[in-house]
Amino acid sequence: MHHGSRIPCEGPDRPATGAERPTAPPGRVERAAPADRDTRGEAVHGTGAQTERLRYLDEATRRIAHGMDPEETLCELSRAATPAFADAAFIHLCDPLPTGEGKPGGPVALRPHTTGPGPQPCAPAAPPDPTDTQDSAPALVPDVAPGPESAPVTVTGRFTELLLAGRPVFGDAPGIAPTVGRLLCDTASGHRPVPSARRLIVAPLRGRHHVIGAVTLLREPGRPAFTPDDLLVASQLATHAALGIDKAVRYGREASVADVLQRAMLPTSLPEATGVRLASRYLPASETARVGGDWYDAIPLPGNRVALVIGDVMGHSMTSAAVMGQLRTTVQTLAGLDLPPEEVLYHLDEQAQRLGSQHIATCLYAIYDPIAHRLQVANAGHPPPLLLHPDGRGEALRVPPGAPIGVGGVVFECVETHAPAGATLLLYTDGLVESRETDVWTGVQSLCVRLRAAAAHARAPMPPEDLCDLVLGPLDPRNQDDDVALLAACFDGIPWHNVAYWFLDPNPRTPRRARRLAGRTLHRWNLDSLIESTEFMVGEVVTNAVRYATRPLSLRLLRTDVLRCEVGDDSPQLPRMLHARLGDEGGRGLFLVNHLAERWGATRLSTGKVVWFEQRIPADQ
Repeated sequence: MHHGSRIPCEGPDRPATGAERPTAPPGRVERAAPADRDTRGEAVHGTGAQTERLRYLDEATRRIAHGMDPEETLCELSRAATPAFADAAFIHLCDPLPTGEGKPGGPVALRPHTTGPGPQPCAPAAPPDPTDTQDSAPALVPDVAPGPESAPVTVTGRFTELLLAGRPVFGDAPGIAPTVGRLLCDTASGHRPVPSARRLIVAPLRGRHHVIGAVTLLREPGRPAFTPDDLLVASQLATHAALGIDKAVRYGREASVADVLQRAMLPTSLPEATGVRLASRYLPASETARVGGDWYDAIPLPGNRVALVIGDVMGHSMTSAAVMGQLRTTVQTLAGLDLPPEEVLYHLDEQAQRLGSQHIATCLYAIYDPIAHRLQVANAGHPPPLLLHPDGRGEALRVPPGAPIGVGGVVFECVETHAPAGATLLLYTDGLVESRETDVWTGVQSLCVRLRAAAAHARAPMPPEDLCDLVLGPLDPRNQDDDVALLAACFDGIPWHNVAYWFLDPNPRTPRRARRLAGRTLHRWNLDSLIESTEFMVGEVVTNAVRYATRPLSLRLLRTDVLRCEVGDDSPQLPRMLHARLGDEGGRGLFLVNHLAERWGATRLSTGKVVWFEQRIPADQ
């Protein structure tokens, strides 16, 4: 509840200063005036009354407009209205607050905007002020403030028509006195009488499309009654407050939807890729900043490689989050084609232009190969990635920045660098290194220094989870202007002695040779228990590849926590598992592979396809 000058917005011992309290409009009686001076008549009829009223409205509406949420807006309305314009202000909001642009159905229910102890019986009515000839309706007496769970009051008839009309009226307006009495009996504090008639104004709070409540303004007998000009003042106060509440509710709803949308589009978990350990973080901006379009992703690729992606859609809105989801889906589709990083960004840029979005985005796409210990990176206007070497050295990789996604007509470049085992790659969005006081490059250099200092005190390479916590440690979520996305990848690699690789000509003798090479390799790796099943499956997959290949095919065996076999050829046609009939001579190969292997699959590449299968390695081998 906002009641008179008892509103706790300024603190119990903090008097409002001239800069904080609007100038008193005509109608306010200054208690310090001499007894023989008619301040009432001077205030109402003085030559400066109109100027005072305009000055008051300017200051009051500015104060109300500063509110960033409904609660703050209502607090500022009460502070602006009391005691400069009225002695008490009681606010009621529709329950529930209307949303959308359609017309609400059913009766209107108003809930007091208040906190305090539970309700008590209304005090007996006091006699009207005999000196106030304008008051014709009986006096209304308030109740004490109810708690936050006060039941809403359903209003009908003339009071509902008043709300829908959107124009303030005096307390003596026909047919509203009973409803006003019910409302104030549930909201007012204390047992003193409440003035009625021309000492009471009811002003609807009307937003852009709906009525969202009402404010009741009261004056005590010790000051002049309201005048018709005061109705205009009340109308301006209520209109600015209603538009502010409407804007804050819409903003909160959009921010909530955007936050849910963005979090739903971020990966719920990262893949468990062989040869690399991954960790990620997402830190939303403070509540006063809107949701952005930051995203990250880790996508497994053929050959135990992994694509590492970080991106940021410019702007902060629900549209930014939606565009982020479109771009992330496009990147995942392009990654499935096993394109080089620069090709992924090129096609992503084309897709962004076809979508017709006016949003610009930055994106960094990297591919880590744990077998070759190589890293390929292409950049589209994103801050450079940081590589923390095993010896503690940290550096920002020199990758041509390129233009952001959505600009069009840009050539992206790819940089390849050595990624030794024990090194860590950190991808991040600009919210981590840029602020109002720090530009991007200064922030990047500061982050490098901090990472080098942390690595110097560590006895071993920092796990990616700890690295993310270290990076986000100095940030204060309450004062964060932009959201932050992090993706850390610690490179373990796959040792060369656990990899076997061959190129084979596509001829009828190739399946037999492939089986023999696989058997020898498994014997060298002490995996004799898997030789028979592996030789059989290798023979079936290679036979299928020989049937369609026109160029040499590849055979690769990888020993990690599982035994993985990959057969690649230049045919884009993916194999399908068939159920052969009794008289068929073939068609059972993939059916048997599906039965013997732990997992199997086929991936289409830009140069053909790869068919792979995995087997679990026995615990004693």
